[in-house]
Amino acid sequence: MVRWGLSDRKGPMTEGELGAARAEGGQPPNDAQDDAEGDSPERGFFGRIMNALIPPDGNGDQPAQPGDHPMPRMPPGLLNLRRMRVEDVAIPTVEIVAVPVDISKDDLVAVFRDSGMTRLPVYDGTLDHPVGMAHLKDFALRHGFGPAPGTEEEPFDLRAIMRPLIYCPPSMPIGVLLQRMQTERTHMALVIDEYGGVDGLLTIEDLIEQVIGQIEDEHDTDEDKFWTEEKAGVYLAQAKTPLDEFEAEIGMRLTDPDDDEEIDTLGGVIVVMTGRVPTRGEVIPHPAGPEFEIVDADPRRLKRLRVRMPQTAGG
Repeated sequence: MVRWGLSDRKGPMTEGELGAARAEGGQPPNDAQDDAEGDSPERGFFGRIMNALIPPDGNGDQPAQPGDHPMPRMPPGLLNLRRMRVEDVAIPTVEIVAVPVDISKDDLVAVFRDSGMTRLPVYDGTLDHPVGMAHLKDFALRHGFGPAPGTEEEPFDLRAIMRPLIYCPPSMPIGVLLQRMQTERTHMALVIDEYGGVDGLLTIEDLIEQVIGQIEDEHDTDEDKFWTEEKAGVYLAQAKTPLDEFEAEIGMRLTDPDDDEEIDTLGGVIVVMTGRVPTRGEVIPHPAGPEFEIVDADPRRLKRLRVRMPQTAGG
């Protein structure tokens, strides 16, 4: 029988000793496991955090046994690294701002300016055929300051400044993706479904926000709010506004509790009511009294709505 005592040996254990321990049914001490696994350079910073603070066997939620040392309480957000999946965080395909690989220089400038994004996925033909990512910094350094003195400006080719993307399945834990982003130094990932199509997009900021909360920089504005009240009883709302939150705001149900349709957003209410995507400028009355004016939309989706409550509808 192999006995594991700290006083029996000095220095790290060899692979042979570790194998002998497992063959005998024993377990090496924690410091031996750390010597064999803890110093792996591939684990990275986030890997060390996850393995040090969250038990890898998933037993962190089990009650402590007599004689066990109490486990320190972890911040709730940190557990999301293991519990949340990519599909829980990714923005849907319909909201992805992407550009074709043959886009012109002026059009790319317009997309960067209008979207406010610093990274854009690049596709060939359709978004289901992604080929890389365009970074605003790469574009600015190569084409944003004009040619160097005594040289001519080179022709614009988006392929010359493209960077690789990360592709991941919807079921991947966000902690695993975070480690991969750190290792590959790539801060954008596309979610690929079982059929090979694009099912969403994430950035490293999306993942970190699941741990520490919302991150706002100098360019974030109140546009992130789902709705604003223009005047009493009149709301300007995004179509993606969570339905339950807006119903709580106005104190009125906009869906039938017995309806089999699963409607999660304010725009979904209108699409289900009309059976189509209404066009900009349409005014759609709701049976309960409110009126919905389509402020912004494209052929595929609604973007912004104006909601007039019954006391202001028609005014």
